[in-house]
Amino acid sequence: MYAEPVDSAPAQAFRRATLRQRWEDLTFVHWAVPPEVVAPLLPAGTRPDTVDGSTYVGLIGFRMVGLGLGVGPGVPYLGSFAETNVRLYSVDGTGRRAVVFRSLDASRLVPVLVARATLRLPYLWSAMRVERDGDRYAYRCRRRWPGPRGTTSRLAVRVGAPIAEPTPLEHFVTARWGLHTRAYGRTLHLPNWHPRWPLHRAELLDLDDELVTAAGLPAPTGAPASVLFSPGVPVRFGPPVALR
Repeated sequence: MYAEPVDSAPAQAFRRATLRQRWEDLTFVHWAVPPEVVAPLLPAGTRPDTVDGSTYVGLIGFRMVGLGLGVGPGVPYLGSFAETNVRLYSVDGTGRRAVVFRSLDASRLVPVLVARATLRLPYLWSAMRVERDGDRYAYRCRRRWPGPRGTTSRLAVRVGAPIAEPTPLEHFVTARWGLHTRAYGRTLHLPNWHPRWPLHRAELLDLDDELVTAAGLPAPTGAPASVLFSPGVPVRFGPPVALR
């Protein structure tokens, strides 16, 4: 079945932005998983996206900065927060590659409530911290609401050299230009756009995570297939489109 090429720097595919934000200090940790394991967890009308026969589950910690509507400025205070998400990789019947979020833990309650009400995204309110010590970044999360309460994650990495040319897998897990979600009886595709990722390889120093299993996925076994870091990019989102 057709899937669009993995493009690391496409043209913006929508005329107007409905949301603007920055993603900063991102760490991407990924493990391979059989497609048949994640297929039941994806929205109707989508299937697991694969590279070399495998799909991936990602644990991504970062800082959301300056979240705002359209062309307006970011919302003070409420528009900047720590976030950690668990995501899968999907492709729909038209070949659009995207991500599917199984959970998005964030440290501001109001954005959590808005995202849950509007797009039915699985945002959760958590106590979170992102800390930097030289080339070392640490991400901590303890879930508050709606649960399972007390679910925790601790992740630390050391940032390495910049990547001049990412591998096919590194492109696959980062060059994603939309998300699929199920809302109000329909599967939606929400497009996004940002400049090409500035990526660095990273060394995993510490990981003690319960978010992946709380999202209904098997506990990762063995070393991750990929650990990456990015200082960040500005991001725009376009209007959602229902799958046909």
